[in-house]
Amino acid sequence: MSSTHISRHVNARRASIYRALLDAHAVATWMVPAGMTSRVHTFDAREGGTFRISLTYDAPNHVGKTSAHTDTYHGRFVKLVPNEQVVEVIEFETADPAMQGEMTITYTLAEKDGGTDVVAVHDNLPPGVSPADNETGWRMSMDKLQAYVEGR
Repeated sequence: MSSTHISRHVNARRASIYRALLDAHAVATWMVPAGMTSRVHTFDAREGGTFRISLTYDAPNHVGKTSAHTDTYHGRFVKLVPNEQVVEVIEFETADPAMQGEMTITYTLAEKDGGTDVVAVHDNLPPGVSPADNETGWRMSMDKLQAYVEGR
């Protein structure tokens, strides 16, 4: 199993970023790569709380993991440390064994230079998920998170 690691300095307070990680509307806005739309089906932002999200490709030539053009995943919040850390476990809803398995996403927030350093680590990628593609998607999402919390 492989991992991706993304870090970013954001000109916003840790509390603003933490809220954006745990707000369903915010997540639907920023946690979606370019060229896709997001739908949050359920979202219970507390330790042990669950969520289910679908990401659908805008272009008809992209193939989804769950259905023709959609990647749906569900998960749970494992650890929430206010304004410091969010740990989630997620899993794609798919019949493809190469895309199955629980993945862990850990966001760590640290104050630095008047803003916040955000580190996102995505561990245990299934063998069918390209680490390079995963990193590209996460960079796109982090761009949107940064824009969202910086008010752009």
